[in-house]
Amino acid sequence: MVARTLQLLRDQERGDVPGWVLITLMTAGLVIVIWAIAGPALSDVFQQAIERVTGF
Repeated sequence: MVARTLQLLRDQERGDVPGWVLITLMTAGLVIVIWAIAGPALSDVFQQAIERVTGF
């Protein structure tokens, strides 16, 4: 009885591997798209901040 319960618990914890792979790939794709769009603007903001700090 205990062995069967443990086996059922192990089977339920396996998860959906293809689903996690898809989520990971989609997240990576979103990061790449956001970085491509916001990268130059963030770079400019950083450059301006450095210039203000070193300008004193």
